[in-house]
Amino acid sequence: MAKPKRIFLIGPMGAGKTTIGKHLAQSLGMQFQDSDLEIQRRTGVDIPTIFEYEGEDGFRQREQQVIDDLTQVDNQVLATGGGAVTRAENRQHLSARGIVFYLSCTPRQQYERTYRDRNRPLLHTEDPLARLTDLMSEREPLYRETADYVVTTEGRSAASVANEIIDKIRH
Repeated sequence: MAKPKRIFLIGPMGAGKTTIGKHLAQSLGMQFQDSDLEIQRRTGVDIPTIFEYEGEDGFRQREQQVIDDLTQVDNQVLATGGGAVTRAENRQHLSARGIVFYLSCTPRQQYERTYRDRNRPLLHTEDPLARLTDLMSEREPLYRETADYVVTTEGRSAASVANEIIDKIRH
């Protein structure tokens, strides 16, 4: 199989989308993009600031525009934000415009990877692990509906996950 023009990574926060995406892009000689970083670049502020001033809905509107734009760019690996799949338009663009990999891991693994990160406004709560569990129960059906492939990142290195994705692309 020829190298795909566009590879999209979806999954919960802390699944490793950005880290794995960078490995994957480098291995395949593709560009890497991260929708959250692009939102920050376009607005000039961090994501918690967007949430503070515009709420989650304002952020999701910005995210939808960025995903629409970035899913049309060839020769790239795109890592999306954990909540990107909550909008039907995003799911449709991702499914129609490239190969989608759902990077899955448990809420416990997500928590271990994210609890120190202050750049995650949805975790600014009394019980971040419970919040991650709730988000996963809401979003997992959407991740599975959107994905062409499911790859677990649980307890794995970014390189090993990137290699598994490359194997799936090539076969």
